[in-house]
Amino acid sequence: MEKIQHWHPEKDVNLPENDVDASSKSKPEHDPLDMSQYKMGKVVERPSTKAGLAMKKWGLPAAIVSFILFSFVFNFESLDQKAQFMLGLFVSCIVLWISESIPNYLTSIALIVSVILLEIVPQKAALSVLGHQIIWLNIAAFILASALVKTKLAERVALLFIVKYGKNAGSIFLSFIAVNLILSAFINATAAKAALLMPIFMVVSAVYGATGTQSNNFARNLILHNLLMINAGCNAFLTGSGANLVAAGMMVGAGASLYYFDWLIAGLPITIALGIFTYLIGVKLIFPLTQKDETPKLEGGMESIKDALDKLGKIHWDEIKAAVIFLTVLAFWATDKLHGIHPTMVALIGAIVMLAPQTKLITWNDVDLPWHLLIFSAGAYAIGAGLKATKIMEIAISNMMNALGMESMSYFALYSILTGIFIASHWIFQSKTMRTVIFIPIVIGIAQAMNYDILSLALPVALCINVCWTFPFNSKPAALLYGTNKYTMGETWRYGLWTSIFTWILMLVAGQTWLMWIGISPGFF
Repeated sequence: MEKIQHWHPEKDVNLPENDVDASSKSKPEHDPLDMSQYKMGKVVERPSTKAGLAMKKWGLPAAIVSFILFSFVFNFESLDQKAQFMLGLFVSCIVLWISESIPNYLTSIALIVSVILLEIVPQKAALSVLGHQIIWLNIAAFILASALVKTKLAERVALLFIVKYGKNAGSIFLSFIAVNLILSAFINATAAKAALLMPIFMVVSAVYGATGTQSNNFARNLILHNLLMINAGCNAFLTGSGANLVAAGMMVGAGASLYYFDWLIAGLPITIALGIFTYLIGVKLIFPLTQKDETPKLEGGMESIKDALDKLGKIHWDEIKAAVIFLTVLAFWATDKLHGIHPTMVALIGAIVMLAPQTKLITWNDVDLPWHLLIFSAGAYAIGAGLKATKIMEIAISNMMNALGMESMSYFALYSILTGIFIASHWIFQSKTMRTVIFIPIVIGIAQAMNYDILSLALPVALCINVCWTFPFNSKPAALLYGTNKYTMGETWRYGLWTSIFTWILMLVAGQTWLMWIGISPGFF
């Protein structure tokens, strides 16, 4: 990949690549403390690897062959012809989603058309998936988040935390944990959070000696831990990501009772613990910080962040209005178990108020609405409808449980295996939504077959959805931050491996403690 060069100091040629603490002695052509140079638009998109190019080239033919094989060649006695067609579509869609031979949203559109033409799902039911209440909740959430970005309220909150609480290296890390959690409650697009925070932690990294192409353990820890929290922060909130909403929709569709409050009370404490402990693991074990690493290298560096906050001026009336509206929405979301109003209705009312000309906050053109993601999600629901109609998942789970002897496994064994496999799966899959679509129905089916409450297995697994921070292809923030040139592929693999293992251990501890205390898990013993 052609990595971005933020500045090119003339005297930098003889300096070592890493762990430089005297970078302030060379005069850069561009100010490393200027936040305007660390923008998402300046990051060069990562070109595909040879393997990625091969997958794109052969993905479509492989999908066609897969459909033919699983629809006509491989005959399964327990499946009728419609079920065989659905199995063929399911496998071919997985091939297309993984290979990205065609855009994911086109795969979803083709899937919806296919289940109709093959008479697997009635046309009215298949086309109605785009009107699913979770899709509308996604739309409303993006409208609300767009208002926070346009009014610069989100940027002000992030800068304010760092200025007020970022007095030393330790407090800087803790401040970013808090900022990521706050933004995750309001912004359900991880790429937007990464774009918002990247200029801030890049400047902080420069203050501590990681200027230009140089890096040190402070920068490695700061950026990789922010990458972790940008993603993991989503686990704390039902609306934290579109994949969370997909998982919730599947659980509710299977008969589970799941409120925003249930997800919040289960996920928030675990996410906070994850943020704190992974910070300690990073700075103590993975990339240990020395006293030199924790010493600022550039004079007046933190003042540049304060200057950025000062440039925003006094808080605007629009920011106050946006804050009041969103805090009201969040309050209704968090108390949905008390009043019974669905989060979708609350979000839509908030979006109406945000878009109303009388509030003068945003117009429709200001809304950053990712229709490709919504259409992809619709395809995911269409797969769910097809699998349900043909009962493929029930048959597959029954066969799998018999083959693996899962019917004799304890709850602890099932919990451990399912959370562990789901966390590890992000090393392979490029989309957390795709992982969710494939895996959550399996978990739900196992819970039903074993007569466990659906939430006892499905919710803990769902709290691992946003574990996607090891490789650049795992998520958009991962690709974006890899382009900062502050860590190598080997370093992000090492960090991702150990923090993923700790996440799994934390989920096991939570299953016997916190999740048991709040009534989600029956406990292991």
